[in-house]
Amino acid sequence: MSALVDFFRTGPDRPPLEDSAAVDRVYRRTRVLVLVAVTVGYGISYTCRLGYAAAKKPLIDAGLFNANELGQIGQAFFYTYALGKFLNGFFGDHANVRRLFSMGVLCSALVNLAMGSHSGFWFWTALWGLNGWFQSTGAPTGAVVLANWFSNRERGRYYGVFSASHSIGEGLSFLLLGVLISAWGWRLGFWGPAALGAVTALGIYLMLRDRPPTIGLPPVAIWKNDFVDAGASEKKSGPTWRAQLEVLKNPSIWIIGLANGCMYVTRYAINSWGWLYLQDAKGYSQIEAGVLLAINTVAGMCGAFSFGLISDKLFKARRPPCNLIFGLVEVGALCLLFFGPSGNGALFTAALLVYGFALNGLLASLGGLFAIDLSPKRAAGAAMGVVGLFAYLGAGIQERVSGYLIQRGTTMVEGVRQVDYSAPVAFWLGASVLSMLLAASLWRAKMRD
Repeated sequence: MSALVDFFRTGPDRPPLEDSAAVDRVYRRTRVLVLVAVTVGYGISYTCRLGYAAAKKPLIDAGLFNANELGQIGQAFFYTYALGKFLNGFFGDHANVRRLFSMGVLCSALVNLAMGSHSGFWFWTALWGLNGWFQSTGAPTGAVVLANWFSNRERGRYYGVFSASHSIGEGLSFLLLGVLISAWGWRLGFWGPAALGAVTALGIYLMLRDRPPTIGLPPVAIWKNDFVDAGASEKKSGPTWRAQLEVLKNPSIWIIGLANGCMYVTRYAINSWGWLYLQDAKGYSQIEAGVLLAINTVAGMCGAFSFGLISDKLFKARRPPCNLIFGLVEVGALCLLFFGPSGNGALFTAALLVYGFALNGLLASLGGLFAIDLSPKRAAGAAMGVVGLFAYLGAGIQERVSGYLIQRGTTMVEGVRQVDYSAPVAFWLGASVLSMLLAASLWRAKMRD
């Protein structure tokens, strides 16, 4: 165990580069590399978690599992992901993120390979739970990289770029997995992501870098001369563990976590059950449902970047005004999506686009950016871990409750399966409203160095 911890531990600081031109050159080149590594790498790694959602209807139709059992298997992922995101968030502040992230993606790929090779309730529950732990290395890695390589007043727009990774991964998954499963069956929903994940793990390892001081660079706040308080210095922030303790003592972080958890109920209701909902309630095919969900993620990329840019430029790096605006837009889009007139494909598609735009803006903020703003930057991983714990506890509860409600609303009429989605829809929509209200309560929260 000691050797394992040492393997993942962050490297020692190297003697600082003396040439300011060399510092500028290395910083600019490396920032591009690490941003691409965490954004594209995290995005593609999403395929290793969404194959399960894409395969739900084929699994139900084949008689392998019912909706309630699928909900139980799915919640194993979210609960281990929640715990892993919390612990890996704290560990990520001390870790070599290059090794931590690449190994997590590789192990997730191996889990997908195994799940496509054999089916069984307890076998899948155990493996999908392990996959949650391995997947949990990604988001804390991104938070640590953004806090270490990008300064306070530019972090919002770069975090928006990183948050687009969710949409990249979801869009790729919805298109790729829909085609693979329709053509070759549910097993390809796991084997395809396994192959893609293995290649991605190698790419992450080649491109990602540890903290700036490990390659002789000064902290980014010093390089950019970007401090919240005049005269502040990252060198005065104290030990990392003390900064992490500050995170745990900050009530605002816990409120962000609760808001994030409620937001993730709706997010993963659409991600995890959207395929089934679109086929059962709206009459779309497997591929059509995948295309619709993929269109939603294209808008999501714009929403994540727009949130960071608007909050940085228009509101001077204040996130609460944007949280409220995007929250209202998201709730309105969900109402159109669930209660709009049936048969109007254009309106339905527009509602999905607006929902994706607003949801991913909130995901950028409540999913990490807002918490990082309110925390010492040496504890960015810890802040991400706390809000991530709530996020995936919410997602896990959603998975179990949604599966139960869908199964309870299922009836067989002349051999045809029919589902009443009124109860799940009320649950999903109510969670978004509560998330918006919780986030609005932090209107006066202050940014930290």
